[in-house]
This record gives sequence, C-alpha cells and structure tokens, in this order.
Amino acid sequence: MKTIVIGDREYAVSRADASDLAELVALLSDDVLGAERESSDLAPYSEAFQAIDADPNQLLVVVHDESGQLVATMQLTLFPGLSRRGATRLQIEAVRVAPSVRGGGLGAAMIDWAHEYGRQHGARIAQLTSDARRTDAHRFYERLGYVDSHVGFKFEL
Repeated sequence: MKTIVIGDREYAVSRADASDLAELVALLSDDVLGAERESSDLAPYSEAFQAIDADPNQLLVVVHDESGQLVATMQLTLFPGLSRRGATRLQIEAVRVAPSVRGGGLGAAMIDWAHEYGRQHGARIAQLTSDARRTDAHRFYERLGYVDSHVGFKFEL
C-alpha cells in the first residue's frame, strides 16, 4: 500500500479488491453522466472486475481516507505500441473523486501518483480520454499539463 499526503491529510492508495466493488460503482454513478450510464446491478461490474484484476497490465486503484472511507478511484492500463518509437503508454481512465474531498488536491496528487507508476513500469507517455461534456475535467487536466491533441471516436458494439 502507498500513501498520498496532502497537508495534514493522508490517503491510502492500493489495488482494488472485490469488496470495494459497490463503493466503486457508487463513485462512477455520482455525477450526471454516470447516473445515465451506470446501474445498481453489480453482476456486470463483478465480471469486469475479475477480468481487470486478472490482467497484469491493469491496475484498478482505490484511495481511502484516514477513516477508511473509499474516496477516489482510477483505472491504469499499460500497453506497448509501435508508434513513438515503440513507446509503452499509460492510459488513465475512470478518475473519480468523492464530492466530500473534491477541491483539496487529491485528484492532482492521484494523477502525479499515476505518472510515477507509469514511469516505474516503463511508460513514456500518459494519455487519457474524457467525455466531451466534462468541461470541468478538461480544465483540470489542462492545468496538469495535458494537451488536447486528438479527437476520439466511439462505436457501440
């Protein structure tokens, strides 16, 4: 287990386990977009969690506060590529911070933590996607040095 210290607050950072699943889904659901697309049925999340947890290139992160409350999450994926001279990339997805701790620097500290994780695992570039409607998140990522460099497309299968 690792820690993030912000001022006088200490947060525990660790790999998620199955017992975190209900709280993770609650975090994913806790905004306008998440409320539209997430479900209270944990079965599909349980199946997805098992696949994520079994994949050595995936890290589903949970962050707990001093009282043990799960207050944040993100999913990190490492993948090799041929482009950029064979660079391994760190994909950062599903970053969520509970409303009770938003605005206190935890999100930025998590992204810093993710960058260090990526470096330690050979990644040379970090990338993420964000729904086009999440304008506050876009400003947050830009403040951290991310550049709006690509256009993303999705196709429902």
